[in-house]
Parts: sequence; structure tokens; C-alpha cells
Amino acid sequence: MRVLLIEDEAPLRLGLARQLEAEGYRVDQAADGEEGLFLATEYPFDLAIIDLGLPKLNGLAIVQRLRARGSAMPILVLTARGTWQDKVAGLEAGADDYLVKPFEYPELAARVKALLRRSLKAVTGPLALGPISIDLAAQAVRLRDQPLELTAFEYRLLEFLVRERGRVVPKQELADYLYPHGEDRDSNVVDVLLGRLRRKLDPDGTLAPIETVRGRGYRFTLG
Repeated sequence: MRVLLIEDEAPLRLGLARQLEAEGYRVDQAADGEEGLFLATEYPFDLAIIDLGLPKLNGLAIVQRLRARGSAMPILVLTARGTWQDKVAGLEAGADDYLVKPFEYPELAARVKALLRRSLKAVTGPLALGPISIDLAAQAVRLRDQPLELTAFEYRLLEFLVRERGRVVPKQELADYLYPHGEDRDSNVVDVLLGRLRRKLDPDGTLAPIETVRGRGYRFTLG
């Protein structure tokens, strides 16, 4: 899962990013509203954590602009103001939840997990896609009822394609999802990962679960 964290207080931002990464999330950081809005509109994220009191562009404006663009990404807003008016303003702008500072990390982690579960339509059991089943909560994959061993990158690639199944996903979008913002990307790595994933999902060449759409990208075809 890839998370966007927009927070101008450096100690808090760095601390939250470190804790989220320790739990397996990929975290991109922004220290002001303008940079945060740019990242949110240019890269694919599973969830955003946005402080309301940001320089250059405040958090409410970011939420409003993202929703105006049609983004359905779950958004958790952070606020140092605890009045009910501020909470209502955040939710009316389009946020999905709010957290008042100061807070303990376990509370934020619980909110993040709840929002992600909701965005995945609260899948409680394995998602059946032909002979392939994926347990999103356990991050486990089975092929014809047999456990399938995937690397962390292979799993993230599969999960993203499955969530976008039926849509052609450009290679660059896959690279943006797999690697944090600013990390050196090599499109050849995506090709290698896709090749390995295809061989594991379709060892006998009968399923063709990942289709290459020439000049456009890739599409998960099952389900």
C-alpha cells in the first residue's frame, strides 16, 4: 500500500513515515500544500494523510481540489484544532476521517487500516479470480488452492493490477506505484517483475491473467 503524508512539522512527519514504513507501507512525504497536491495528482496512492494547517496551500483546499477532480482516494486529515466546527469542515470538504493532535501512533494506524479496508470494499475473505484467489487482508495468494510464494514487489504489482482489473494500466503508472517518489526507476524492472509474476500465476500458459496492450500498458483479465 502506498501512502501520501502531507505534514509541515518535520519531526512529526518523519516519525510517522518511519512508523508507517515499519508496518510495510510505502510512504511519500510533502512538507507543504503545493507539493502535496502535486504528488496527489501525479502519482497513484492508496491513502492520503493531510494536515489542515499547511503552508502555501491549506489541507482543506487540497481535499476540496482532489474531490473536485473526482479522486476517491481515502483521506485522513490531521488538525491541531479540536472544535466540532473544524471537524465538520474537514469532513464536508471530502475527508473520510479526522484525527486531532496530539495523538498516539496506534490510533492513527488503526484509522489508516480502517480506511483502507473500507476502500477495498471491506473484503472479508479471499477474492476469487478464476483459479487464483487473493486474501487482501493477509496479503496471501493461492493458485488452484495451493499457496503461491510471491516477493513483496510481485505482490504489490499483482494487488494493484487486480484492484484496477479491466483497466489498461500504463507501465509508468506501475513504476510510480512500486517505487517511492524520487527513487530511481528503471522500466526494465517492471518488465522483469511482470514476467516473473506471469510465470508464477500461469505456469502452464493457459490462463493469460495479465494482458499486454501494445503501446498502452497492461491489464488484469480475470474476474
